[in-house]
This record gives sequence, C-alpha cells and structure tokens, in this order.
Amino acid sequence: MMNDKRKGLGRGLDSLLPSRPAPAPIAMPAPAPAGAQEISVDLIDPNPFQTRRQINETALSELTESIRAAGVVQPVVLRPSINGRFQLVAGERRWLASKRAGKPTVPAVVRQISNEQAMEITIIENLQREDLNPMEQARAFERLSREFGLTQEQIAARTGKDRASIANFIRLLKLPDGLQDALETGVLSFGHGKVLLGLIGFPDQFDRAAREVIEKQLSVRQTEELVGKLLIPEIAAKPEKAAAPVDPNVREAQRTLERSLGVKVEIQDRKGKGKIILKYGSLEDFDRIVEALGAN
Repeated sequence: MMNDKRKGLGRGLDSLLPSRPAPAPIAMPAPAPAGAQEISVDLIDPNPFQTRRQINETALSELTESIRAAGVVQPVVLRPSINGRFQLVAGERRWLASKRAGKPTVPAVVRQISNEQAMEITIIENLQREDLNPMEQARAFERLSREFGLTQEQIAARTGKDRASIANFIRLLKLPDGLQDALETGVLSFGHGKVLLGLIGFPDQFDRAAREVIEKQLSVRQTEELVGKLLIPEIAAKPEKAAAPVDPNVREAQRTLERSLGVKVEIQDRKGKGKIILKYGSLEDFDRIVEALGAN
C-alpha cells in the first residue's frame, strides 16, 4: 500500500510499472516481472529528460554488485525510439548498473509515452527517492513550465509538492552560477538559497553576503540575520526609538490582520490617513500574503 504522500505524486510510475515481485534468493537471478521483456542494454539510449546530473558512485557500485548477484528486480521503463532502439524513461541507475555488471539485457516495460509524460515520470521517480538536489529540482520544474506550459498549480498537483515550494525552487534559477553550483554540490542548502534571494536586487550586498555565508559556513538562521542587517543596515547602527502610543482600535485591527494573514502587520495612522505594512519573514509568507490579497 502506498502512503498518502506517494498517492499525491501523479499517475506516472503506478500506471506503468507492475507490482514488485517477492524478493528472489540472493544467489539466484531474479525472474523478469510479469509484463516485462528482456531488452539489450546496447539498444537503450539515455533519457533526454533526466533531471539528475550527479550519481552517487558508491551507491551505484553497490547496486551493480546486487544486480550481478541477484539480477534486476524492478524493470526499467522504456519507450520506442527509431531504428529499433529504445529511449529510457525511468530506471537510469538500474540500466547503468546492469551494464557495469556485464548483463547483456535488462528487464523492461515498453510503453508509448509522450514527452510530457516521460519528463513527469522522470521527475516523480527521483522525487520519490528525494534523489534531486535543489538546482536539479529547480530546472525540472522550470522545464515543465517552459516546455509543456504547466502552471505551478498543475506541477504541484502532479509532483505532490505545494505551489509555494514550486515557486521557491524556480526562483533559485535567479541566483548567479557560482551559488547555483554551491547548491548543487551541497555547500549551501535550499534554505540558504531562499534567504539569499532576498538580496538579488542589491548586487554589492549580495556578493558580500554570499561570500560570508560560504567562508564562515553560516547556518540558515545566521544567514537570515545577515541578510536582514544588509537590507536594513540602520537597524544595527541606530538605537530603537521608543514606540509611539497606538490607538486601541488600530491595535485591534493589526491583530485581526495578523491572525488572518499569519504575518506581522503594522498600521501607521494619522487622523484617518496612513499605511498598512505587511512584514514577511520568508518567501512562503510572501506567497501566502499575495494569495490572500487575491493576486495571482
């Protein structure tokens, strides 16, 4: 039985792959699952929609030894190509490990699959294993939007992630190449990337913050504090002034808005005129404010 999270990950793999058979004894080759056929590994071409750029060599070596001893338990998914060849849709690591193990064929399920379905299945397979780094996810979501015209809501529905997360991942593509590399190699986390995006319109402060975060190995929380100081330097330089008395009606209105929006609200009122300031501490807060105000 799949858990609730897996149920939200689209139809892709469930509709294409047969159920996993009972494990075979370790010394015996695993039989090809029902509905699968043996396809020559040399007739299979890589998946052009593969979003994962890095493969853990240690894990791949372990999988190679397992396949050498017991065969491939779960078939790969292919779609017909030209000249009698096949294009890989899902199962890249199993295919690569089979080749390394010296297997002439690999069990495969062959299906007629569109480009959009192929990319969706590829993304879902990797997300189910949490096998993509932040930049790989960002490029995958952006490609679904750009090449297939999917909205962020549609991408969220197909991948099981919330829309705000999809938007945050895609925003990472605004970061300079050097920081994207840092996110891809694990030097910085997704949280670091989101916080640093707050300085994207301030080149001098951005470069300083990025350099300091990496050199000092700051936590996400420390990065938030650094970005806050760079955005509003006078906070650190000037002592806070005593707060002016607030009209009880204005204070109650602030509290009502804060409960409704889930963010800090400040109302500046002078004789019936003024402004309402909404303070957000993350991009998720920003998205929630925008949606609550009826903007798209």
